[in-house]
Amino acid sequence: MSRRPLIERYRDRLPVNKATPVVSLLEGSTPLIPLAGPPEARAWGVRLFAKYEGLNPTASFKDRGMTLAVSKAVEAGAQAVAAASTGNTSASAAAYAARAGIRAIVVLPAGYVALGKLAQTLVHGARIIQIEGNFDDALGIVRELTERYPVALVNSINPYRIEGQKTIAFEVVDDLGDAPEYHALPVGNAGNITAHWKGYRELHHDGKIARLPRMLGFQAEGAAPIVRGAPVERPETVATAIRIGHPASWKGALAARDESGGAIEAVSDDEILAAWRYLAQSEGLFVEPASAAALAGVWRWLREGRIEPESRVVLTLTGHGLKDPGTAEREVRLDPPVAANLEAVAAAAGLV
Repeated sequence: MSRRPLIERYRDRLPVNKATPVVSLLEGSTPLIPLAGPPEARAWGVRLFAKYEGLNPTASFKDRGMTLAVSKAVEAGAQAVAAASTGNTSASAAAYAARAGIRAIVVLPAGYVALGKLAQTLVHGARIIQIEGNFDDALGIVRELTERYPVALVNSINPYRIEGQKTIAFEVVDDLGDAPEYHALPVGNAGNITAHWKGYRELHHDGKIARLPRMLGFQAEGAAPIVRGAPVERPETVATAIRIGHPASWKGALAARDESGGAIEAVSDDEILAAWRYLAQSEGLFVEPASAAALAGVWRWLREGRIEPESRVVLTLTGHGLKDPGTAEREVRLDPPVAANLEAVAAAAGLV
């Protein structure tokens, strides 16, 4: 089956017209993968599905919003786009700007971006400026930059980003035939949970789905401003993609939680890494640590009996594991070399 640009697939549900140039890398159409699930899921008859966004062109869900944001920026005559980022946004902005033939300017918190994401951004030719501060500082600077210079802002505060990212809900419904009972995802800057909920609400309003899912968002304990009810000045977590102390889409996340009867909770780095290992070693899915926050939270809900039996739960796995090779290097160690003979290799493999 040939793939089509996301904008073309859902043109009737997106803010585009005949004059909008479609800047696409054939994003979207990511698989909804049934999971075997941990024992707690099987005990309750709960079916888990992974929306594996790591198979987008730059290996994260950001491409869905970026195709639309950059297309609309080009339509408006922009010659450059700018973004603050913890990594995935920068990689996506750089790739789509390259595709469009315009400049990308990226402001990053120095020392806080995973190597895989930084490498992508560099190779795509973006102008990278590292600052001595965190993501929230970077976003504040980018906002001022785009207000004072002829540059389009492409962070998730750009409404076109939310419009593109809502297509995850459309694809889930296309695959399941209706909305799931629960949809869980990590929460950092909170644009994604805002977008998911927008997509489901639109489908429900139009009679395309019979019910709305409960939205479950999970922040890392060291970067959980929404859970705490106050910004976190120095957020810290192994899940770098959600290491954000003052989410730009805070209000949208609260609306998704409250209107859906869902929840936004915090999970520990230990829980995140346990879910990250489980996905890789038991389900064959290599994701960046932030993605695993969704399963970490759902796993806790399963242990506590908070998921209704026989429910369908969709997990948005936001980015590929190769985005953050440093975590894999730290968490999974190679054994020392053995002698180059059959007996030594068989023994090391546990065969004798």
